[in-house]
Amino acid sequence: MSSGPVVALDVIRAGPLASLQDAGRFGVRHLGITQGGAVDLHAWAWANQLMGNAWGAAALEVTFGGLQLQASRDLTLALCGADLGATIDGVALLPWRTFQLAPGQVLGFAAPRLGMRAYLAVAGGFQADPVLGSRAGVAREALGGHDGEGRQLAVGDALRVKAPVCSWAPSVLEVPPEQRPDYRQQAVLGLVPGAQIGAFSGRSLFDAFNAEWTVDSRSDRMGIRLAGPVLTSGVGNLVSEGIALGAVQVPPDGQPIVLLNDRQTIGGYPRLGTLTPLACSRLAQCQPGQAVILRPQPLGRAQAEYLTFRKPFSGSPSAIQS
Repeated sequence: MSSGPVVALDVIRAGPLASLQDAGRFGVRHLGITQGGAVDLHAWAWANQLMGNAWGAAALEVTFGGLQLQASRDLTLALCGADLGATIDGVALLPWRTFQLAPGQVLGFAAPRLGMRAYLAVAGGFQADPVLGSRAGVAREALGGHDGEGRQLAVGDALRVKAPVCSWAPSVLEVPPEQRPDYRQQAVLGLVPGAQIGAFSGRSLFDAFNAEWTVDSRSDRMGIRLAGPVLTSGVGNLVSEGIALGAVQVPPDGQPIVLLNDRQTIGGYPRLGTLTPLACSRLAQCQPGQAVILRPQPLGRAQAEYLTFRKPFSGSPSAIQS
């Protein structure tokens, strides 16, 4: 039996945004290359955990839905994150658990019900040639993904897995209920204040952390715009400097932009600070028009929160059997 990757799923209908994502591409930002990777690190990590994958395995990120995949062999998969109306041959499939597909069965995604992005994982991760050390697909830079060129999935494409392929799992695994975010609840996003926060007016700082912000429709994997009170700063454009994941830039229109995984590597707008990694994950699941709240968070608490989050993800399943 061949030990190389084998086709597991064929794309028979392409959604608007579906791409392979791992933990991201690191060590290359000095070359102007962004990190990519799963924008909801929480859901991506749990999907891989259900399949017993080590941190960094490539999963499929499905945004908005509209995708149909047909199995070419027996498969056990895990689905976490948003409820995109997933079905197997028309029968509803809930997220945050493992499930099986038989050859010829069709896994479909309709439209967002709760959240925006779902993650589909398989044992060993979906296979593709790494580009600069990562399989993360970044369309703008034409890097990574299932084809090495960062493209979104299209009709006729195929997703590959390691061979030999394990078939049926003995039982269903589910993510513990306390680890499943309630996307119906308003998102409260922790923000670590940055060095430039003192440049904003007192009124702007009050509004930043006391007003509701609305997720703008002009948002993508590069950044999410927030609409609300106009924030003013005593500084104009700055000398461009490195931009971290979650950086909250405030351009001249006074409306913040939260920069995500496909962001530019440098920027010159003043910044309120940086959202924590888990706050970025939660924001990535907010639909346009949803309201969010920013809350200042000390750096030490943000670091402790992230370390606590990472503890379960050692590569062996940590979930509930049903």
